[in-house]
Amino acid sequence: MAKKKIRFMCTAFRDGFQSVYGARVKTDDFLPAVEATREAGVDWFEAGGGARFQALYFYSNECAFDMMDRFRETAGPDADLQTLARGVNVVGLESQPSDVIKAHADLFAKHGITTIRNFDALNDVNNLIYSGQCIADAGLKHQVVVSMMELPPGCSGAHDAAFYEKTLRQILDADIPFDSVCFKDASGTSTPAKVYETIKAAKKMLPEDVLLHFHTHETAGIGGLCYHSAIEAGADAIDLSMAPASGGTCQTDIITMWHILRGTDYTIDVDIDKIIKAEDVFRDCMKDYFLPPEATQVDPMIPFSPMPGGALTANTQMLRDNGLMDKYPEIIRAMSEVVRKGGFGTSVTPVSQFYFQQAFNNVMFGPWKKFADGYGKMVLGYFGKTPVEPDPEIVKLASEQMELEPTKKTPLEINDADPSKGLAPAREICEKEGFELTDENIFIVATCKDKGVSYLKGDARIGIRYKKDVEAEQLKKLGASVGGGSGSGPVNVTVDGQSYTVNVDGSTATINGKSFNIGAGDAPAAGGAAPAAAPAGATEPIAAPMPGLIIRMAVDPGTQVQEGQTIIVMEAMKMEMEVKAHKAGTVTSFSVTAGDQVQQGQPLAQMTV
Repeated sequence: MAKKKIRFMCTAFRDGFQSVYGARVKTDDFLPAVEATREAGVDWFEAGGGARFQALYFYSNECAFDMMDRFRETAGPDADLQTLARGVNVVGLESQPSDVIKAHADLFAKHGITTIRNFDALNDVNNLIYSGQCIADAGLKHQVVVSMMELPPGCSGAHDAAFYEKTLRQILDADIPFDSVCFKDASGTSTPAKVYETIKAAKKMLPEDVLLHFHTHETAGIGGLCYHSAIEAGADAIDLSMAPASGGTCQTDIITMWHILRGTDYTIDVDIDKIIKAEDVFRDCMKDYFLPPEATQVDPMIPFSPMPGGALTANTQMLRDNGLMDKYPEIIRAMSEVVRKGGFGTSVTPVSQFYFQQAFNNVMFGPWKKFADGYGKMVLGYFGKTPVEPDPEIVKLASEQMELEPTKKTPLEINDADPSKGLAPAREICEKEGFELTDENIFIVATCKDKGVSYLKGDARIGIRYKKDVEAEQLKKLGASVGGGSGSGPVNVTVDGQSYTVNVDGSTATINGKSFNIGAGDAPAAGGAAPAAAPAGATEPIAAPMPGLIIRMAVDPGTQVQEGQTIIVMEAMKMEMEVKAHKAGTVTSFSVTAGDQVQQGQPLAQMTV
């Protein structure tokens, strides 16, 4: 009997990048691997969207539309190039009005995309109706999604097979145009039994000619097993990746899945020798990039705090950028309560980021003392209806802190009535800045806000973490750790979770065979440079409340401000934070500029009071 051929999409160059490198990868660096994979016979690629849209402007100083054009040229005219969209959020972390949603579909079609996978993290079908129609109207294939995850132990009311069956029924009843259906588990936490039951039920509900797709990650160590369960239940296609962006936080490797299916009634039908060669090319392409250790690990605790692979390394990258990586285990533990009380939105972007941001705030500021904007708006209904009602006490606290009333309006209703959102205000910004008034530039500003403006002005900064830069940072920290001591002998030091044995001989330390001068005159102080003393008289500094990136100055030097007035806007963990005046006075000067990375307590401005 002939084996059933299971189709697969290669996710290495989108989800793989997001799940390992925080989506921060230069186009020139990976296109040779795309070419090698095409030559190995692969003709279905995930080629953009999701975090690979904003990240190019935020961290790589590249245009996502240019990247898609070059991907199409390299993959060839017949390849199916698929991107990821977040329903009414399209490719941003906040929901969008109708004109931006339509522009998203039209522009992605213009730049070589053939299929868009479209999901809503809340499984609110209302968020898929207009976005799905726009995809179909643009002449693209629409892959509609039901989002999956496992709830922390003791939770119930959603995310079981019956809930997914009900969601699919709502999609069918809403007459959303689609060409295929995907069940997407971004956290890789759904149990194999639930995957089997869910796919089996969906197969019975869908017309025979509709392709049924399943997506998961290896983060919890069960990705390959869940893929096998989905295939046995009737799935027609799965997502697979390639080393070094496979396993761990990523999808199962093509080679691994080929091996899993050996001796079964199924095959992914590849020339395995050609795939091995393509992976060798890909490894060589990525050899200079820092591979975070957590990206290659299986974490058995992920089901208790379902952090998706695509968000995990993006967040650890930001924690490293801000010198807060030591807080990561505590933040992950805090996520469990945040998920339990937030209404069970699926832990996939943007909700996974809301969960992480709220857990981050709960660790840094105290439980529920400061609501992350996204999480607060989610429990108040501004992103749509959550699968179950959020904890009423959390809703009350969010409403009080954010001075927002809960809403039952749809995000489209809210956003279409908001004059600050959409293409028109983005066009005005482009005109003011003197940007060329292309559809692409207007869309970039509408979806990427200040960072899109910075990119178009030529002010964007590279935020890619290369191996050599991380090694230099670690050596600097090692020097700081051992430089204050005296004498000789071995010293054990832990930096960013990695242990080193450093052999100290006076002012020289030897690490992995390399010698470094750690004399008092060369080693930085353990706490970094001391802040400058405050000027005498009535001048006082305004300090950074936490590590982060300076986005913009809200006032000019010489401005008289009131207590609580915003002075500077900074970003930490994808959250904008307003640095406010601690009392009334006059801002006399700034000691930072937009784009500066700052540490907690660092003086940002001076004011007279």
